[in-house]
Amino acid sequence: MDFMSFLVLLIISVVVSGILHFGFKYYIVPGGWSYLSKVVIGWVGARLGTPVLGEWWEGVNYGDVYYVPAILGCLLLVIFAVDVVKTTKAAKIAPAPAKRKRKR
Repeated sequence: MDFMSFLVLLIISVVVSGILHFGFKYYIVPGGWSYLSKVVIGWVGARLGTPVLGEWWEGVNYGDVYYVPAILGCLLLVIFAVDVVKTTKAAKIAPAPAKRKRKR
């Protein structure tokens, strides 16, 4: 991967993460660190987008980075990461259901 491919993936991740974090308020905690963590996770998702989802639309790419699979990979991985953290956080907060004793 060359430096321009890295920058293209980074720009995709910054935009998608910004839309999710600031536009849709899709986060666990507000703030800059939460946004930056989404950018890092989104970059990984964008990088995995083309190898996992395939090469879509030959003319809409830069080198080995295809824009549509990169955007979808970034979006999917960021949403998945936030959902996993929300689920585990909710599981820690919610008390386990009490076991009922059987009456004999």
